[in-house]
This record gives sequence, structure tokens and C-alpha cells, in this order.
Amino acid sequence: MSSRVQMVECSGLAAPLGLYSHVSRASGSTIFIAGQVATDAQGKVVGKDDFPAQVRQAFENLSAALRSVGASFADVAKFTTYLTRADDLPTFMATRKEIFARIYPSANYPPNTLLVISRLVQPEFLIEIEAVAATG
Repeated sequence: MSSRVQMVECSGLAAPLGLYSHVSRASGSTIFIAGQVATDAQGKVVGKDDFPAQVRQAFENLSAALRSVGASFADVAKFTTYLTRADDLPTFMATRKEIFARIYPSANYPPNTLLVISRLVQPEFLIEIEAVAATG
């Protein structure tokens, strides 16, 4: 866990329904990372009809954005995740579990809001993930 972001145990609330915390506390500078979709460094869509590949690429892009400000996933205070198909929820949960095992080995997960929406900026995008982090 980063000293800049602390996950807070909440009495009076049920356990989270997934891999997230209800509350985090961040100190230092706040970093807002725009929603990341499944594009490579050249802007080409990764995994056009491959939802797990799109999830992995969105997290890779978040990692690159965090590194650009000297941060890591340990500095993330909150995620917001947008899916375009409710049927992808089980696959999202399984793929995120695989990714989180690597990036959050202590199982100290940031809060996450998950929404199912009608579409993203381009119809081939199936997922978008944004983050708020704290540095310095």
C-alpha cells in the first residue's frame, strides 16, 4: 500500500460486492486519469471483438498514464469502469481478478464504480476505465 493512499475499513457497511474498497483516503497531489480504452500506442484498437484483451489493454494504458506522473497502481484512490454489455460482467470480474492478483497482491483494492452504458466514443470499444490517484 502506498503511503499516499489508504483504504479505509467502514463499520456500518456490508462488505464490498467485489474487488474494491468502499472508501479510500488520499494525501498529496491528486491526479485524474481520463478513461482509458483498448488502444495501442499508435491509437489502433486492441482486441476488437475480444473483451478480455480490451480489459487488459485498458489496464496497460492506465499503467502507462500512472508511470507518466511517477505513480503506480498503489497510488490509485478510485476507479470508474464503464462496460457496454452487461453480459460481459462475469468475464470482466474474472479478468480483473487475474490483473488485480498481480497489481494488488495484498488484496487492498481501491473503490470502484461500475456502470453499464449504451456505448463508448467508438462502437468497437467495450470497456473504459478511469482513475483518480494521489502522488507526492
